[in-house]
Amino acid sequence: MSSERINVAEIFGENVFNDKVMQERLPNKVYKNLKKTIEEGKELDLETADVIAHEMKEWAIEKGATHYTHWFLPLTGVTAEKHDSFISAPMANGKVLMSFSGKELIKGEPDASSFPSGGLRATFEARGYTAWDCTSPAFVRQDAAGATLCIPTAFCSYTGEALDQKTPLLRSMEAIDKESIRLLRLFGNTTSKKVTPSVGAEQEYFLVNAQKFLQRKDLIYTGRTLFGAMPPKGQELDDHYFGTIRQRIASFMRDVNIELWKVGVSSKTQHNEVAPAQHELAPIYAKANIAVDHNQIVMQTLKRVAGQHGMKCLLHEKPFAGVNGSGKHNNWSLITDDGINMLEPGKTPHENTQFLLILTCILKAVNKYADLLRESAADPGNDHRLGANEAPPAIISVFLGEQLEDVLEQLISTGSATHSLKGGTLRTGVTTLPDLYKDATDRNRTSPFAFTGNKFEFRMVGSRDSVANSNIVLNTIVAEAFADTCDVLEKAEDFDKAVHDLIKEYAIENQAIVFNGNGYSEEWVKEAERRGLPNIKSMVEAIPAIVTDKAVALFERFNVFTRAELESRAEIQYEAYAKAINIESRTMIDMASKQFLPAFIAYTKTLAETVIAVREAGADADVQSEILIEVSALLKETRDALRHLEKVTEEAATKPEGPEQAWYYYTDVVPAMNALRAPVDKMEMIVDKELWPMPSYGDLMFEV
Repeated sequence: MSSERINVAEIFGENVFNDKVMQERLPNKVYKNLKKTIEEGKELDLETADVIAHEMKEWAIEKGATHYTHWFLPLTGVTAEKHDSFISAPMANGKVLMSFSGKELIKGEPDASSFPSGGLRATFEARGYTAWDCTSPAFVRQDAAGATLCIPTAFCSYTGEALDQKTPLLRSMEAIDKESIRLLRLFGNTTSKKVTPSVGAEQEYFLVNAQKFLQRKDLIYTGRTLFGAMPPKGQELDDHYFGTIRQRIASFMRDVNIELWKVGVSSKTQHNEVAPAQHELAPIYAKANIAVDHNQIVMQTLKRVAGQHGMKCLLHEKPFAGVNGSGKHNNWSLITDDGINMLEPGKTPHENTQFLLILTCILKAVNKYADLLRESAADPGNDHRLGANEAPPAIISVFLGEQLEDVLEQLISTGSATHSLKGGTLRTGVTTLPDLYKDATDRNRTSPFAFTGNKFEFRMVGSRDSVANSNIVLNTIVAEAFADTCDVLEKAEDFDKAVHDLIKEYAIENQAIVFNGNGYSEEWVKEAERRGLPNIKSMVEAIPAIVTDKAVALFERFNVFTRAELESRAEIQYEAYAKAINIESRTMIDMASKQFLPAFIAYTKTLAETVIAVREAGADADVQSEILIEVSALLKETRDALRHLEKVTEEAATKPEGPEQAWYYYTDVVPAMNALRAPVDKMEMIVDKELWPMPSYGDLMFEV
């Protein structure tokens, strides 16, 4: 246990080339040019970049850095980096200089052929470019490799198409900025110059013992357990949620926080989540692109620090069947450069016309593009979560709360809202405790898209996934709603009447998307179908949403994606799904063949010998015989299921790549995997623990 005192204010951002560092180290003219680039999107000239690069290098070397890397987000879901040292070619006397130019800062050239491109890049077309995202500060990461200067960058092909998550995110941020300013100007705001999506990404994860992790091939190869019976105790007592954090975990969390604070990630909240061995970390909000970068840093740091503590961090959406999986809540709002939250309803939201228009625009956007939002959270792991009574349902709906729902109902029924429900006083009944202010609305943990005071919380994102996709979609669909609204209002002769009419129109047309009830109930599934809301249950069903004519028109209108980029992303996702399921099925085949069947045969032999011995001793062997018969039947069921899984897995490999192959994996291979798992999990409850070939769920979740 460390007794070292940590001064957070002192260490926060110490390894970040942030505004304070730039002000101190850069000449005033250079600093102003860079700020103009950041704030106004102006191009950075090479001369200015050279000065910045020199100072960034000197600062990084002072932090112990020997290498730099353009740190980017390819379409693999993880970050990518290629390290280059600062050393130059040796001089005649054998010495080397440490150098770093503006050209090297602004642009890198990694191999683009080995990253998913969906056909945008052929294997022989290797060139790709990274471009410095100067709105996201560079930082020095300290790990086993020493200190490395990490430069957040965008990644594109030689021909200019986006091959990453960052580029379209920045495009979508420009779109929502432009249309938000248009809207604000119509309401008389002449001071705000920029609107930025603000994002806070909550991160859920599991921690397991590293040694036990290494005894499970399924965890090693796939990140989740493909076999496993529930232990006697799971999460049913709800005693883990917000419970006392165990000392080993607390020590881990402390080190994670320190590492994150040093690189400017505002790690704020930490607690035990619902499932045993499950935890959560939440940051303070940041600009969308910075929040995306920070979340990637969070995931990297969780994994790295876990290893230092003899643990493994599991980021898979469903590491254990039967217990809560892990997600990532994406908290989204729109903030002006002068500090106005456009999603702040105020104390009397019924009188806040601007807010009501923005709110109904968002309802319109979410209703129109529910399929796109669902697709933005599509992941093979998320198929196990969404709609499984533990995470938001696969049906997109919006929770507004009692207060806003009441305002909306007034608008729909009468055409105007005259009052807002007020909060009250919550009396504790204890004289020594103060009475508490009671909000006018509750929270709804079953809603996939919930309004929570002054932001929307999109709760469908998978725990491994970048939050970039969801924010790209959110930014773009809301930008369109704002643009269409401004098109009407800018031509209106009577602005106030036009606003009133639009709010009423949007409220009426999109009321089907509003649902404040239990999103986990079967009744809601039926009700959603009656309302005409899509229920997209799997990743393979979700993917087509991004290549519809509607989606292409949307993204091309705001220069976020071209049709080619969208088609490439669809191809990548089909391929990713097929590969993920293929790896899982082959892992199951390997484990069943080499571990489970031999263990079952050995146990069957032991039982048979026991039956013979008991009978020879003249005693009743009915119990032993009964167990032997049961085990033999499960052994046969396992063998038959294994043969079938082998067959369909081989068949899947022959299918044409793309939708057909992905669908075959979904409709044929996944059910075959489930069929193999069933007898193995039953057998786990019978076979002697000493003979079981790997750690159980109980070992993994309760022995950390």
